Amino acid sequence: MAVRASAIVICSIGLAMAQTAAAQNSDTARTHHKHQKSAKHDIGSGAGDIGKGAAKGAGSAAKGTGKAAVDLATLHPIDSATDLGKGAVGAGKNAGVGAVKGTGKIVKGTGKAVKHVF
Repeated sequence: MAVRASAIVICSIGLAMAQTAAAQNSDTARTHHKHQKSAKHDIGSGAGDIGKGAAKGAGSAAKGTGKAAVDLATLHPIDSATDLGKGAVGAGKNAGVGAVKGTGKIVKGTGKAVKHVF
């Protein structure tokens, strides 16, 4: 009985040590590599940013126009002009930001594509 117990203890210790070594090796074997985006991805996301900026700008203009119409209907002409101006400024800002971000990504993607050719 003592021989069996000592054999079980020795096997258990061996298994525990093997699992510890495997766990240490798997942690050091994992390396995190950041994948670079392709030129196609940069150009596509740039076009998407331009579209998002235009859509946000249109939404902002519509919101300002709607508020201005309500204010004008309720006989608040000063508030109407203010809301119309805010909508126009928001539209310009959103469209401008989308265009700049999108153009930057497109230029970056084009640069990557030209780099691969040469």
